[in-house]
Amino acid sequence: MPLQDNVRAFLQERRFGVLATINEDGSAQQTVMWYDVDGDNILMNTRARRVKDGNLRRDGRASLCVADGYTFVTLEGVVELDDDQANAQADIRRLAIRYDGEESGNRQADESFSKQRRITIHLKVTNVITHDLE
Repeated sequence: MPLQDNVRAFLQERRFGVLATINEDGSAQQTVMWYDVDGDNILMNTRARRVKDGNLRRDGRASLCVADGYTFVTLEGVVELDDDQANAQADIRRLAIRYDGEESGNRQADESFSKQRRITIHLKVTNVITHDLE
């Protein structure tokens, strides 16, 4: 689903998203996430063996809400997971630089993330909900 220009502009600013996945019992599991716009989809990354990646392997439906006060964008869709470590490490480096700047992001990637098994989450957006977005 193509993202409208105003949605894309809002998402490209440095904000945190809240990713919602579905627990085995049907309840919601939420996690604050770094994210980046990747074409018309959303790229995220997580350390392996977290609740969210287990949930997403079982049920790929997810939503990401990005808010600034009462203005928000919620993206709904299904995910594809990428376990390839070269890709996942490059993606977490990209996100760390986006959120913490080049020097700090590269340091985090080299000193911390490189020692972890990472998974990239690609949210294929199927629905967009906005509130108070110009």
